Amino acid sequence: MLGGGPWSRTAAPDFSEAATSRQAWRAYFEATALLQDRLDRTLKDEVNLHLADYNLLLLLSESPDGRLRMGELARLMVFSPSRVTYQVKTLEQRGLVERCASATDRRGAEAVITDDGRHLFRRAAALHSRQVQDLFLDRLEPGEAETLLRVFSRLGCDLEDGVSG
Repeated sequence: MLGGGPWSRTAAPDFSEAATSRQAWRAYFEATALLQDRLDRTLKDEVNLHLADYNLLLLLSESPDGRLRMGELARLMVFSPSRVTYQVKTLEQRGLVERCASATDRRGAEAVITDDGRHLFRRAAALHSRQVQDLFLDRLEPGEAETLLRVFSRLGCDLEDGVSG
């Protein structure tokens, strides 16, 4: 930490130990917003993709056959069905994905990554990986990656399971 105290753009000058939890939240929230903004701007400037576009192409490229049902895609992206439909439509207009009837259930729709989508994703992934390394991973102290993984895995499981506080 710079200056030995907590960071946030809105940190109260009268920081006290009692406020540590709130300051941790503020620092997490604000640093995450800054990181996502930087990742989004770089992807947009270099390969004409937004971070959400990248995430959608990532999920499709990781699926065994390059396709996912629209509902599953929405769940994985933590998007509403209408938002993922809009996202897919935007990428479909660019020739990066196709929307088609489900291979197993003709009533459902699937998003499928195209060859152009795979090619652009590979370029974006190399850029994104370097930037994540530079802006995040290289800045962690020994043991912090394991701590973050433990904390956010537990939090993610609790939120996914609907555990309330």
